[in-house]
Amino acid sequence: MMIGKKTQGKKLKIKKIGMKKGEKPEAKREARTRRLSRVFLAPSLLGVLLFFVLPFLVVVFYSVIDNPINRKFVFFDNFVQVFQNSAFRQAAYNTLTFSAVAVPLAVVLSLGLAMLLESKMPFKSQFRTFFLTPMMVPIASVVLIWQVLFHYNGMVNDIMTFLGADKVDWLKSAHAQVVIVVLFLWKNLGYNMILFMAALASIPKDILEVAVLESANAWQIFSHIKLRYLSSTLLFVTIMSLINSFKVFREIYLLTDDYPYNTVYMMQHFMNNTFAKLDYQKLSAAAIMMAAVMVVIIGILFLAENHFGKDVEG
Repeated sequence: MMIGKKTQGKKLKIKKIGMKKGEKPEAKREARTRRLSRVFLAPSLLGVLLFFVLPFLVVVFYSVIDNPINRKFVFFDNFVQVFQNSAFRQAAYNTLTFSAVAVPLAVVLSLGLAMLLESKMPFKSQFRTFFLTPMMVPIASVVLIWQVLFHYNGMVNDIMTFLGADKVDWLKSAHAQVVIVVLFLWKNLGYNMILFMAALASIPKDILEVAVLESANAWQIFSHIKLRYLSSTLLFVTIMSLINSFKVFREIYLLTDDYPYNTVYMMQHFMNNTFAKLDYQKLSAAAIMMAAVMVVIIGILFLAENHFGKDVEG
């Protein structure tokens, strides 16, 4: 009995080694986990601070000074000058118009294609391949294809002439934005369609079967079940399409150069030309205004997704 008590006392002493008085093993384990988490997160946090937060603060600083040399604070004067600039207003109007047309079309058409491929239709694999092919085509090849199609002496005008219509200078007229919208849809529909197909496949089949047994029609099933389960995917596809609509500058630039026709002069053109003039103050002010608009739009999208998809789990 005495040997057993001595052994038990030694075990208790061994357990208490390395522990502070009154400290529990669980608390010590949690503290060690927090320290390790901070060590692993430190490089990422440092990278975010160095490459995102610090440049953003520099942009904010440049937007409220007269020039980088004098560094005199002018507060909102740069924002007023940018807003009064006719080139900025033209670029902002064209960008908003393009996004307002292209983004809803990209979301609605890709969702329609995904639902069409979900049904039993012939040549489904060939149909899917046709819309996924643009994802594999380099941007230079895409621009070359569009130049062949929509040049003044291109294929589209040849077809129009054959049908008895007059030629249209697509890239140097009011129709230029239509060409860019078609190009944007052609490039992005396949990617969005794949995302929607994956989301549709994840909808519980038993819920759809119950809806059919309850005599729900196709529109009721789509609006009350599928649309609710697709809310998060709809949000993601809309945000990605919105971002891609702001990145359409590269295609327009390769098609039309620095100063295109007025209807396709986008915000990226204004930013690029302002940077070429080394006017950092206007560039920074325009970037902050553009970022503010994006934050508002994305915030509205998040609120809409929260409203329509909040009861999915329930």
